[in-house]
Amino acid sequence: MRRSSKIRLGGGAKERIYMRHYEVAIVLHPDLEIDLENVLKKVEKIFTDLGAKINKKDNWGKKKLAYKINKQDWGIYVFYEIEIDPAKTRDINNRLRITEEVIRYLIVSIEDIRYLKKPNKQAASKEISSKDKNIKEEV
Repeated sequence: MRRSSKIRLGGGAKERIYMRHYEVAIVLHPDLEIDLENVLKKVEKIFTDLGAKINKKDNWGKKKLAYKINKQDWGIYVFYEIEIDPAKTRDINNRLRITEEVIRYLIVSIEDIRYLKKPNKQAASKEISSKDKNIKEEV
């Protein structure tokens, strides 16, 4: 896992920026269903102004919330997959926090999730060998 997002190359070489993959889940105010495109453009402008590349956009539409948020029972769910410099995620946080149309949001690093889901090959092979021993003992 990379700790720093920027690496300086010596001798006048250009600075290289590592982009990480994030999923951004946004819950919008339910009354915006009529004028949703303008709100989505506003959110996407926040991402692109900070240098993010939007890879995927998934609009789930209006859904019932698990609990009331700001006296609202419903919300419009929109998910984005973006690539951005990890240092700029704080700026996205700050801008989404003050955007009136956004009720809730969550930014999750997809790379960290993929890392956690990797199967442990050593543990799996130990498990198989212990099962083989149990079978041999029974015979």
